[in-house]
Amino acid sequence: MSENVIVVEHPLILHKLTLMRRKETSTANFRRLLKEIGVLLAYEVTRDLPLDLIPVETPLAKIMAPMISSKKLCLVSILRAGNGLLDGMLDIVPSARVGHIGLYRDPTTLEAIEYYFKVPEDIAERLAIVLDPMLATGHSAIAAIDQLKAHGAVRMKYVSLLAAPEGIAALHSVHPEVTIYTAAIDERLNDHGYIVPGLGDAGDRLFGTK
Repeated sequence: MSENVIVVEHPLILHKLTLMRRKETSTANFRRLLKEIGVLLAYEVTRDLPLDLIPVETPLAKIMAPMISSKKLCLVSILRAGNGLLDGMLDIVPSARVGHIGLYRDPTTLEAIEYYFKVPEDIAERLAIVLDPMLATGHSAIAAIDQLKAHGAVRMKYVSLLAAPEGIAALHSVHPEVTIYTAAIDERLNDHGYIVPGLGDAGDRLFGTK
């Protein structure tokens, strides 16, 4: 596997992911678990943020203490399922700016079709963390990163809950510099472009639409 793929195999994440895979897991519990995993993934994906030392006066002394430097993050949710990860990440980085990219998958071609795009004007100065629970065919991820680059984004990471080998290969064939963070890499895609064994359609399970 490429060095630009980081599988976050924390026991808490794997436990919560197993609960999410169960077909009998309710919409409310699925939503809660995805948010909780979002918090844990945020911790990993922000591990290498640059720091500056600033003067701070504690009740006992003056010190130089670390804070995140310069422009901070932009969390970019691929609608609609990306919002499930977004909610958890905002709990841990509440000052992050937020962008949204609306994409849906053509049921015949499996290609990503865009219907909405909105990110901060200074996206070129921020680390863009793209969020989508399922990296399946990779078409949505490629389309999202294409658009971010077209709008000036330079530094990007991609965060998913589950990834398929086909999706990882597709994304890195076009954007090899983008590091992928995921909780698990599953076996394969089926004929309909769904991850197997997977957990079904993350958007439908998140919002109770099927």
